[in-house]
Amino acid sequence: MRQNHLLPCLLVLLTVACAPAPQSELHIVPQPVSVTTGEGFVSLAGQSVWVDQAFGGEAVAAVEDFAARLSKASGRKSRMVSELSQAGICFVLDETLAPEAYTLVAGADGVEVGASAMRGVLYGLATLQQMLPEAVFTGTRQRCVSWSVPCVQISDFPRFGYRGLHLDPCRHFWEAREVKRYIDVMALYKLNTFHFHLNDDQGWRVEIKSRPLLTEIGSVRSGSCIKAEYGNSDGIPHGGFYTQEQLREIVDYAASKGIDIIPEIDLPGHMLAALAAYPELGCTGGPYEVWTRWGVSDDVLCIGKEETFAFLEDVLGELCEIFPSKYIHIGGDECPKDRWKECPLCQARIRQLGLKDTRHGTKEQYLQNYVTARLQSFLEGKGRSIIGWDEILEGELAPGATVMSWRGTEGGVEASARGFDVIMAPYTYLYLDYYQSDKRELEPYAIGGYLPVEKVYSYEPFDELDEFQQSHILGVQANLWTEYIATPEHLEYMLLPRLLALSEIQWCPRDGRDFERFKESLPRQFAILDAMDYTYSQDVFGIYGMPSK
Repeated sequence: MRQNHLLPCLLVLLTVACAPAPQSELHIVPQPVSVTTGEGFVSLAGQSVWVDQAFGGEAVAAVEDFAARLSKASGRKSRMVSELSQAGICFVLDETLAPEAYTLVAGADGVEVGASAMRGVLYGLATLQQMLPEAVFTGTRQRCVSWSVPCVQISDFPRFGYRGLHLDPCRHFWEAREVKRYIDVMALYKLNTFHFHLNDDQGWRVEIKSRPLLTEIGSVRSGSCIKAEYGNSDGIPHGGFYTQEQLREIVDYAASKGIDIIPEIDLPGHMLAALAAYPELGCTGGPYEVWTRWGVSDDVLCIGKEETFAFLEDVLGELCEIFPSKYIHIGGDECPKDRWKECPLCQARIRQLGLKDTRHGTKEQYLQNYVTARLQSFLEGKGRSIIGWDEILEGELAPGATVMSWRGTEGGVEASARGFDVIMAPYTYLYLDYYQSDKRELEPYAIGGYLPVEKVYSYEPFDELDEFQQSHILGVQANLWTEYIATPEHLEYMLLPRLLALSEIQWCPRDGRDFERFKESLPRQFAILDAMDYTYSQDVFGIYGMPSK
């Protein structure tokens, strides 16, 4: 580390000719943990760039990409150099830092980012780019602006290790390029986990080579529900799926951005698209069809048949070959028990297992616990752990499962008290398919509810929890379901800027959040999003409706 970077900042006037004075206020989202601003500025236009090769190829590639965009945008070449002493912008190894922590020091002779691992490099780079003109994100030449950043010392690290965002491609399908764009904006705001919901009653979206009918039949429905008119369909076929090759490419792309992907196969409910392909797996034998309406089908997997478990092990086994993540999400939510109550085979399984109604749950709820435990054991044999929606708490739950609390915060409160790890994702604060404005007549159609960015920002994951329970909160996630979201522009509009509020919940210490400071940062963030051609809501500033492009 070059010691002169740690000296007090000096006044350096290196702005581009005809440029306005650079902004001394930082409008970084998520707000860094510690920021100390000095006097003066340092110009980054034309500065050489060095990165420690110990960070690995993906980190080096990210820095090289930044240098190329900075060169194009500023009009002055920022070349990569092989010697630290030659660099004005450097990324140095500091093994004293945690894997996701970084330091950033801008001083008289340049900028130094310190990190111990790839993610620290990426997060330091994300912060540095937010301090520069927005053209740096696209590499578009921007004349007559300052390429200077204020002298500053930043020390930064996340509050939670799990910082997630979910996407539903089942109700409406998103092409691989659109998924990557979703991942790009996650990376900008330092999220590290993408929850990919890959099946539902309305569509099966992942290629399973041992079960080809899942995509041949289960990936296409004959139409879609018109708004909330459940008896009506537009009659327009809708479908799509990801090949295993495409999914591996998405996994690699996300990894290059510091993001893990957790796939979800929702079971034993939400399986109507699978039953349309393999009707013998249902309690009634069908016929079934991929659902054209929204909501939850009563038709679920038959748990009395061993072939059901052979099917699930085939699916989950192939999923493990595609996704290297520690976790596999097995859903477990909204599983009606009506078919099981009437099914002779399911009732025989209940008798075989000796399941009884208790004050903690019905015998059918315990039957679902059996499914969860059996698949948990199967996945543990492949070195994986399970996550399930908070319904998996009903009845009994085997140790080692992680609970995703979506039906408010109650599931997270209960699960953490029982010693289970928890991801907080309450619909009351973090369901981004809800309206962002109270002027619904000006908004695109949504499922209902009202969730402005202010309410998202107000969520505190540790409320209602004691110290023991807090130790089991892995992190926070927002979910974006797409029943009423059919275009990329609408998807982005529902996501932004609520994603930015989410990022501060996930990253900033509890006492480091301030909505007024956050709101003052939004015009700067909107300029960045404009440069990257994202669609976003300006409801927070009293501007309503989705802009046309």
